[in-house]
Amino acid sequence: MVHSDVQIKEIVSQLTLEEKCSMLSGSDFWHTQAIERLGIPSIMVSDGPQGLRKQDENSSGVNDSIKAISFPCSCASASSFNRETLKKLGSTLGDECQAQNVSTILGPAINIKRSPLCGRNFEYVSEDPYLAGELSASYINAVQEKHVGTSLKHFALNNQEYRRLTNSSDCDVRTIREIYLPAFEIAVKKSQPATIMHSYNLINGEYAGESKWLLTDVLRKEWGFKGLVMSDWGAVSTRWKGVMAGGDLEMPSSGGINDRLVLEKAKNDPELVKKIDESVERILKWVYDFVDNREKGEFDFDKHHEIAREIEEDSIVLLKNSGLLPLDMSKKYAVIGEFAQKPRYQGGGSGHINAKKVSNAIDALKAAGLKFEYAKGFMAEPGKDSAKAKEINESLAKEAMAVAQNADVVLVFAGLPDSFESEGYDRTHMDMPQEQNELIDSLCSSGKKVIVVLHNGSPITMPWVDKVEAILELYLGGEAVGEACVNVLTGKVNPSGKLAETFPLRLEDTPSYMSFANDKTHTSYGEGIFVGYRWYDTRKMNVLFPFGYGLSYTTFKYSDLQLDKSEMTDSDTVKATVTVTNTGSVDGKEIVQLYVSDKTKTAVRPVKELKGFEKVFIPAGKSQKVSFEIDKRSLAWFDVEQNDWYASTGEYEILVGPSSAELPCSAKLNFKTSVQRPIKISENTTLGDLYSNEKAAAILKGLQKSAMQDLENTSESASEALNEEMGAAMMDGSPLRNLMVWGRMSLEEYNSLVEKLKDAVKSE
Repeated sequence: MVHSDVQIKEIVSQLTLEEKCSMLSGSDFWHTQAIERLGIPSIMVSDGPQGLRKQDENSSGVNDSIKAISFPCSCASASSFNRETLKKLGSTLGDECQAQNVSTILGPAINIKRSPLCGRNFEYVSEDPYLAGELSASYINAVQEKHVGTSLKHFALNNQEYRRLTNSSDCDVRTIREIYLPAFEIAVKKSQPATIMHSYNLINGEYAGESKWLLTDVLRKEWGFKGLVMSDWGAVSTRWKGVMAGGDLEMPSSGGINDRLVLEKAKNDPELVKKIDESVERILKWVYDFVDNREKGEFDFDKHHEIAREIEEDSIVLLKNSGLLPLDMSKKYAVIGEFAQKPRYQGGGSGHINAKKVSNAIDALKAAGLKFEYAKGFMAEPGKDSAKAKEINESLAKEAMAVAQNADVVLVFAGLPDSFESEGYDRTHMDMPQEQNELIDSLCSSGKKVIVVLHNGSPITMPWVDKVEAILELYLGGEAVGEACVNVLTGKVNPSGKLAETFPLRLEDTPSYMSFANDKTHTSYGEGIFVGYRWYDTRKMNVLFPFGYGLSYTTFKYSDLQLDKSEMTDSDTVKATVTVTNTGSVDGKEIVQLYVSDKTKTAVRPVKELKGFEKVFIPAGKSQKVSFEIDKRSLAWFDVEQNDWYASTGEYEILVGPSSAELPCSAKLNFKTSVQRPIKISENTTLGDLYSNEKAAAILKGLQKSAMQDLENTSESASEALNEEMGAAMMDGSPLRNLMVWGRMSLEEYNSLVEKLKDAVKSE
């Protein structure tokens, strides 16, 4: 039986207030509360999204999870720029959840990568909200097609681990709207996740889980979210405030304490009772959507391991290649680094998977037939005893140098240890362990050709970047990372991933450097909308590797960008089409990216922003046309005065290419809006602002011309002091009241003009 909305409302009416309040929190760490009297079942949730971290029910430990598939972390899968790859991941996890009787997988995690130091960046998608939203919507739809819920998290502005339960993310509204909410908005509108998980932190002094503006006004009323809002684990402060704001389910169980507090408050608060009923109804819909649609599911370890490999192969990023890749199988290699034998394939914390089978590069290289000798080179995890660790690493490095002497090419498997990045704390620097950097430098100095293969969840510095021949970024590639890596190294797979985040040259270059995780109670988002490539590109800063960047074993040429129309209005859409040609000798996939640059100068904006991407397969020597749709939102910025998205009349440039730093194709688009920005008339309203409003400008017509005539009639020396450009600038910044000074207006004329202006723009 599938429960209808009418039946669910009937169940709500049969519950006592005490029973309703008990349903507002979990029964334990992972399960919802059952009401046996009415046959309401309990359902289970589990961590995700890079694998099923279901608690082993034969163990009492909440961190003891069943054997499962470890898929690539989001830092890796986002680099695929491939909606289909995220669908594949979501569909597979949906099957696994059904097979394991898990109603909802807690993910995806889509908080913006504000700083490369955030300890949880490995499970976040991108520094760009459009990319994060589009990929996440594909993942969510695929999971939920299996009648398994998702929990989009962490809503919102949870961009550091430092004091995340008590720290306030202090951010202006425009930045919140343009950077930190759009990924959630896209996912909600395109996929309707079953649940959304509110974050731990405060936003401008108010807990996210107690913000009516966030959970009701924006999420439900504006975006049309229909599911339930649950708390992050332990994120509840004042429970009844959360219910009033639009929060439904507290996780995990508080042992009934918060339920009783809500009950006592509700006995004398009819509005709270109404909100409780709404929450319980949403909880029951969620519960029965899973229970009424149970499927057998599939959890085939071997089959899903291969899917994990395919996802990683689509995500690996080739950062540098002087021609040594793919590997020449006739050469002799030295393989250096413990990660080759014991790869770091996942991050720490709530996403940590108890993998059944993990492949490594050593075994995969042997299977591929490569001739090599292996040396550990360094300890993957730095030792706590620094003196002893130094001695061990010196010995390992010496051994590695000896092995390298007998090789034509050296493969170094390097990266960040587990202890360097995890949920719960942030990094303090972007460097790999010193012994790894020193070993790579020594190998290069010995005259050997070096290829570096990286295992890391976040950007790192690369002091050896100019010395090595090639760099392959694996990120945290899941349990099949060894096979996927070797398939790319040997050319069986042509790399096609691109960076979903910028790799800066140094930490000090990052936009949030002065304000990241350095205050116990407040974090200032002072860089505003200039996050990631928006910051580096606008400031024309050099970076190590730009957003959207990645190489291939073939080459692509972009040409013939066409817009189906050059003029656009508020309700129009424009189709942009570009031709991409595989000019190399190898079949390959290319990630085609479209950016928009606002030339109207109406507001301070980044020099360009990503508004479209497509991943396409193009055989060698062939061409393909790739199309994008541009709408008003593609051009818009968030105007706080209107509390809405706004694109001003004027020229926009459409840019298309292989990365944010390389956009060879461009086209002009002229946009005309019928929306007039609101303007309030006062004595200090500037003439420049008035002239930007058509109705006000019509009334003021002639004033600027008169002022220019006055300038022309001045003496030669005065003209030298006051030129036309200066006059225009002064006019732009002059307050309305100055018309009585240089405009020779009487008080009566001035007051009459003000009333006409107010009436024209309907200003109070």
